[in-house]
Amino acid sequence: MAIVSVHQFAQCVTCHAWSPEHSMIAFCPNNNEVHIYKLLEGKWEKMHVLHKHDQIVSGIDWGRSSNRIVTVSHDRNSYVWSQEGIEWVPTLVILRLNRAALCVQWSTKENKFAVGSGAKTVCVCYYEQENNWWVSKVIRKRHDSSVTSVAWHPDNQIMQLDLSFSWSFAMKWSPSGSTLAYVGHNSMIYFADEIGPSPSAQSVSFRDLPLRDILFVSERLVIGAGFDCNPMVFVADDIGLWSFLRFLEDKKATPSTKVNSQLSGTFGKFYSQSKSNDANEASRTRPAHENCITSIVPLKKAGDTTISKFSTSGLDGKVIVWDLRQHPDLLQYL
Repeated sequence: MAIVSVHQFAQCVTCHAWSPEHSMIAFCPNNNEVHIYKLLEGKWEKMHVLHKHDQIVSGIDWGRSSNRIVTVSHDRNSYVWSQEGIEWVPTLVILRLNRAALCVQWSTKENKFAVGSGAKTVCVCYYEQENNWWVSKVIRKRHDSSVTSVAWHPDNQIMQLDLSFSWSFAMKWSPSGSTLAYVGHNSMIYFADEIGPSPSAQSVSFRDLPLRDILFVSERLVIGAGFDCNPMVFVADDIGLWSFLRFLEDKKATPSTKVNSQLSGTFGKFYSQSKSNDANEASRTRPAHENCITSIVPLKKAGDTTISKFSTSGLDGKVIVWDLRQHPDLLQYL
């Protein structure tokens, strides 16, 4: 089992982020607040509640090197939170949006961050020392609909590609920046290589429900999660062809029990089917998440070259920590 720990923080978790040393977690419990918990003597204790937004918080990112938290909300605002003593102090971000802010991510160097919005635009935000606020520069090339995900290239740049043929939920870069993966509402995952004027792309379709978020664990392994409530593993072979490997949790049902041999005929047939279905449902391994997984966050510290642990949060209010090193068949891809 890849699960390290399961934490029931709220009835619903919209998004979450970890502190640089992973001793604290910030999450939105599906409202206008951000709760910060700290691990003390093996128990999670609520330390802070960040009150500034007026509507649901839709994105959180916690900088590894700067230890600053950036939040965005449906209220069209964004704040950068800095810890001063025991308090978290917000700094205003001038977004100038007329629609909800939907997602946010710090750049690789953490000197700027990008915000996707329902206004079909992306805002790149910089800090102005003289005014003590963050200002935004809107990328002029507009999308055709809401921007639901932003991802910075490892070289601290952002670009726009027209590659998807469906509503896209999430996208991520590989550690080297040579491959871009993104998922859509059509139960497909796409991989684009040789990013440039003529990128080459692969598509992998699967028969299960669509993914909401993805994570590059290594150059050859991607974790996806979404409406199936169970993380999915995608791997690349030696020549770079991607395919779906398996679910991270076992979904197979154990064989059903035998039916009473005295029953026969039509009644016996229906009784057999009923008992068989009941046995399958009872023996089926239920995933740890009980509702849609909405976000995946790597548990990676500064200086780490690989990612073996990550966390997921979902509409069931759980935050689950996973460790891929407990799966021997995946070690060759790490």
